[in-house]
Amino acid sequence: MSTSQRRRATGPERVALDHAEAVIVDQYTRLVRLAYLTLPSTLSRHRRVLVAHALVQRALPGLRARHALSRIPQPRAGAAWVTVRVLCAALAHEHRPRGWPDRLPPPRALRPVLPFVWGLRLFPRAGGTEEIVLAQLLAEVSAPARAAFVLGRLDGLPRPEVAQLLADADVSDPQEALDAACGIEETVGEAAGALLRSQEFDACSVQTRPTDLLRRRRRFRVLWCAAAGVAVVCAALASLGSVSRGEAPRPAAGPPAISADALLRTSPDAWADTSRVDFTAWPARGSRVDDRALLTRALGAWTDPPRGTRVGAAAATTTEPPTKATQLLYAAVVGREAVVLFQDGRRVVRYGEPLAASSPASLDFSRADDSDVTTAAALAVSRSDGKVRYLTAPWIAEARTRDLLSPNSPGRPLDVSGEGLTEPVGTPSAAGACDALPVLQLRSSRRIVEKHAFLVADLGGLSPVHLSYTPLPGTGAQARQPREATSRAALLSWAHGACRLSELRGNGVRAVNQWDFAEQRLPEDGGRAVWSCTRASTWRGPGSVLLQFRTSTQSATAPAQIVGRARATAACSRFGQHVVADARWTAGSGHRFLLAAGSREVTRISVTGDVDAEKRGRLLAVRAPKDARVTVRARLADGQALAEVGRFEGR
Repeated sequence: MSTSQRRRATGPERVALDHAEAVIVDQYTRLVRLAYLTLPSTLSRHRRVLVAHALVQRALPGLRARHALSRIPQPRAGAAWVTVRVLCAALAHEHRPRGWPDRLPPPRALRPVLPFVWGLRLFPRAGGTEEIVLAQLLAEVSAPARAAFVLGRLDGLPRPEVAQLLADADVSDPQEALDAACGIEETVGEAAGALLRSQEFDACSVQTRPTDLLRRRRRFRVLWCAAAGVAVVCAALASLGSVSRGEAPRPAAGPPAISADALLRTSPDAWADTSRVDFTAWPARGSRVDDRALLTRALGAWTDPPRGTRVGAAAATTTEPPTKATQLLYAAVVGREAVVLFQDGRRVVRYGEPLAASSPASLDFSRADDSDVTTAAALAVSRSDGKVRYLTAPWIAEARTRDLLSPNSPGRPLDVSGEGLTEPVGTPSAAGACDALPVLQLRSSRRIVEKHAFLVADLGGLSPVHLSYTPLPGTGAQARQPREATSRAALLSWAHGACRLSELRGNGVRAVNQWDFAEQRLPEDGGRAVWSCTRASTWRGPGSVLLQFRTSTQSATAPAQIVGRARATAACSRFGQHVVADARWTAGSGHRFLLAAGSREVTRISVTGDVDAEKRGRLLAVRAPKDARVTVRARLADGQALAEVGRFEGR
């Protein structure tokens, strides 16, 4: 009896194991691609390729897994179960202990696994612009969302099946992952499936290149020296030699992807004779632009950061090695470190090398594609003691600082060196009371057509954020366009929303526009109200909006009331020019009102729910009980219906 039971138990396991192996062999490319796209983008592309192959090759079920697999109906059990195994392993890389380096896998994955590559770096072949955009979109969402997007668009699985696979992979909220994947689909469109099948994401068709040939050779020699007992003497002599030259010894970086001699350099007057006024027009400036050793260390650290290097990247920004299109912008000693700035057409890169040997070097990456005269007007060179020093563009003729919370105060002149380096400037507080909000007011040179003044604000990135303003609708037929936020009306409007800027830190924001879309006279002679939509546009395109409401009885710098909020939306941009919002307001008499306002194309506003009302025009005010639940809709001049943007639930 015992023998018979053992045979019945082991039979299904062996069949399931064989079936799982067949699934892995048959669908190997699909599974590797799924793992590669699910793994966090903070891993290097080389590391992601190897980890993806390792996860798939380790997906064969073990003893406990085989018992579970034998209970799943065939023939679907093997494919689904292997997919879940790969997903579980890939998702585990998102959950490292606090402080665990991104370059290393989670602790339970540290044991040696195949494949193992020595002396080569593996990369999927580079795709085009659309593939790069998709990679940046995937980098912004969570690992479950990436997995849901791949399963839905690449494998063509229906939403319920994708949700079930995510649930089997221990994803806590599959629906949230599916919603995020839908957001990517809306941005990319129907081409998503074709893009996912491109060579950019094919971790099975890779190209190779050598990496650390010289460093491997050095390490081999050091090992022989250590075995012979000479390493201590050599280290002492090397230390004495570096000290005598005044240079602090630094960790060795890998060989740079390009040499310092191959860096592009723009002539000093190119910015005045080009129609492309952006980072490509910046000349190479600074006292150490000819320091080949410094530039080589910077490029080497960018290619393969030494251990201990602090690497920071803005949202949707890759940290890939430099290309042949890399341009040198600046190299000099600023404060207590040597700073080098590069740009490669898509990114701006800052390398910081502290003069003290005990401090690690740093690398910072930020988006720079499609920059212009305002978004390429300055770069943050150094930060210390709550202040930042900027390197201004060569077309900046004048720089001032001003406080957005003091709209009636003039700007203060800012000292700028001949190289374009500013004196230290205060930065908005990331936490604590918002009692001041310093920004830069820059004026471009008379030598370029765009001679104007504009505002930029520091949000913690390399590039300060461009601030603009769209005034209230006029009586003309054309809609108002965004303009520079330097007028009195713009400064007064920004004073009410300035303190919200701190919420945008770390989101890869490129520009923020404050649009006053409606003005309303309040009931019972309560003064007037202004409705605003503050849109933060990111470098990759999608943006977030805040719908705000302020009254004339508030102080000049009182924060406006937020009445709506939305993310990943085109609202309040040139592709979303219509908006309607509502707010609750209490008159001096104690009467409560529901107020609503729409943009210039709104011809009718209706309210349904606990309050039923309708009115022609762009404004509505009606008495409403406290906590009334309503739905506000508008009708446009062309007959289309318009719903509220970012409407708060429960209102």
